Amino acid sequence: MIRHIVLIRFRPEIPEERIAALFAELPGIAAKVPGIGAIHSGRSESPEQIERGYMHGFTVDFADWDALEAYQTHPDHRRLGAALVAAAVGGLDGILVFDLPCGGAA
Repeated sequence: MIRHIVLIRFRPEIPEERIAALFAELPGIAAKVPGIGAIHSGRSESPEQIERGYMHGFTVDFADWDALEAYQTHPDHRRLGAALVAAAVGGLDGILVFDLPCGGAA
């Protein structure tokens, strides 16, 4: 399994409702791309408070690297990705992506 971790520093003028609407698009993409498992999204509630401005994020679990690639090339993902970049501080500079292989299947 691959855990796709995305952290975002949204521009201050982006309301929480817009952020929630963007994240709400993820399950729709998952329904169209095989190999997608659990999806979690939201605002950080860490008691450590060391997010360094990355206050929102999401994770998507993929069965394997092929499923992640199918997601990355899907037109709905590209559209959502462009919307996230447009809403992030500094565009792409406001987004951090980390892909973590988990377990023995990856």
